[in-house]
Amino acid sequence: MDDSPPPAEHFDVLIVGAGISGIGGAHHLQEQCPGRSFAVLEAQAGFGGTWRTHRYPGIRSDSDLYTFGYRFKPWVGPPIATAPEILKYMEEVIAEDGLDRHIRYGHRIVAARWDSATARWSIEAARSDGGTARFTTGFLYMCQGYYRHDQGFTPDWPGMERFGGRIVHPQTWPEDLDHAGKRVVVIGSGATAATIVPAMADTAAHVTMLQRSPTFFRTGRNAIEIADELRMLGINEEWIHEIVRRKILFEQARFIDRTHSEPDKVKAELLAEVRRHLGPDYDVATHFTPRYRPWQQRLAFIPDADLFRGIAAGRASVVTDGIERFTETGLLLTSGATLDADIIVTATGFHLSALGDIAFEIDGRPLDFSETVTYRGTMFTGVPNMAWVFGYIRAAWTLRADMVADFVCRLLNHMQARQARQVEVALRPEDAGMALGPWLDPEEFSSGYVARGQHVLPRSGDKPEWRHAHDYWAEKDAIPAIDLQDAAFVYR
Repeated sequence: MDDSPPPAEHFDVLIVGAGISGIGGAHHLQEQCPGRSFAVLEAQAGFGGTWRTHRYPGIRSDSDLYTFGYRFKPWVGPPIATAPEILKYMEEVIAEDGLDRHIRYGHRIVAARWDSATARWSIEAARSDGGTARFTTGFLYMCQGYYRHDQGFTPDWPGMERFGGRIVHPQTWPEDLDHAGKRVVVIGSGATAATIVPAMADTAAHVTMLQRSPTFFRTGRNAIEIADELRMLGINEEWIHEIVRRKILFEQARFIDRTHSEPDKVKAELLAEVRRHLGPDYDVATHFTPRYRPWQQRLAFIPDADLFRGIAAGRASVVTDGIERFTETGLLLTSGATLDADIIVTATGFHLSALGDIAFEIDGRPLDFSETVTYRGTMFTGVPNMAWVFGYIRAAWTLRADMVADFVCRLLNHMQARQARQVEVALRPEDAGMALGPWLDPEEFSSGYVARGQHVLPRSGDKPEWRHAHDYWAEKDAIPAIDLQDAAFVYR
């Protein structure tokens, strides 16, 4: 009996992940690099990434779908969409492009080894059926996101084992959880918590959002007036998509600029919006006034003010306090107060992941991404034939996914034209002595998952080429203008 492993399949490009970035990347690769063989390796049983992983009540986008949707496929639904609506949209892209034949579900990459002699990556993937699959590729296109999908972050609070109810994390929501008539405490105050609270409040006995500190929120109708008007006029959806997309991006740019130029005024406007929904007697100072400036952490959008409507109606409430410990019946808070609960939801964030937590090697040496420097948040010094999609904090993720796909396709075509088998980025002579810093400047973005995981991510420099700007409005011109002949690109 021959126990030797099966031979490795070879593809010109391997895309890692069949989420919003990977499906978009496959579309662009097929359109812009015709003739190249490629496959998409996905650890889960189906496409969707974030929208498949998270199944908690009310799950929806916190970016509008005119900008979170792909630039090549018009969005025709409400701007803030549910996970099923987003999955249907992605399913249409897969069907329209015939991408199904390229996707291998249930393939989790455990090792990736680069060999300079062959100018290839060797990939080992664990299959969901217990087997192992092997691949080789000339280019690794990392579209797997930025957090671990199999486990969310939950702090280790004292006494958790004593609690008599259920403790759940939104990332691993149990299908059998029935919250009807139950007392629910949701720990956290970000977009996930702000989605879960109103969704559960309709049928729960009561839902309490317990936060250590407040978050900024914006509210508005889950509709875009100009889109509705253009549809009434019979304008085609491609035009509507582009017009609305540009309008939203213009308004976002103006708002973000104001958070820097007049943060106190923006803060006052956001808090006035909260008071309008909750009334003049509500303690907005305690529960909805953050210690940071607007957009220093992600600013969540509350469609149709559903969170505030639930609070105003008495179905939900907010407590701002720390957790001393869990008890048999709920939580003892730092203030000495108690919260009784049947279900406690820990909407406490992610575990940041450096390129899928894969064991990478370069010519036999283990690769530590924290020792590399990023080129525009997409490539890394000393790492050949690889690109990573990391989207935006203050704008829709997919805006950057589309741009990175353009860059990757242009780079692949450039390599083919000059008959290069290998490309990597390297600091240039003029970059000698350049100051290096973390992937994300904590003064610009200070969310907990970033603070916990910064140490595993690549470093950034103080020049535009050597950092992820997290600024769509600058990068929309800068990334298409990248000079592939620049000394930062080393071809072999």
